[in-house]
Amino acid sequence: MAAKNPVQYYPWHHFVLLPAALILAGYGITRYVHVAGDDDQIARLWFTVAALAVVGLGVLLMLRQHYALTLQDRICRLEVRQRYFEVSGQRFAPLEKDLSLKQILTLRLAGDAELPALAQAAAKEQLSPADIQARITNFQFDAMRV
Repeated sequence: MAAKNPVQYYPWHHFVLLPAALILAGYGITRYVHVAGDDDQIARLWFTVAALAVVGLGVLLMLRQHYALTLQDRICRLEVRQRYFEVSGQRFAPLEKDLSLKQILTLRLAGDAELPALAQAAAKEQLSPADIQARITNFQFDAMRV
């Protein structure tokens, strides 16, 4: 029997904020529709509640982008690990523990021939991403990164 990977939920997002925002947006819009056209404080109040609820709901939905970018960063780390192993025959893990994500993402721009030496220098000398980029001679641009 194969082990199953359980669905991952972020409880605060999936079970609290998103349902609350949906309910508040729906209720606020419904209440505003009943008083729309009136020029009084109640109509303005319900318009404000509905507008804020819709904006909040939009922000929560955009949080999904954060999840995608986190996954993309993880894939980029794996790409550098794989490329480093392919061109050097050694594991990247000993160097990776001394590098930040921004340094690793910058190393992705280096060509295969210069990647091993540049990765070792970046870890040993704690080069900034700008310093790493300045040492790259054969750029491998990535037009697909968000």
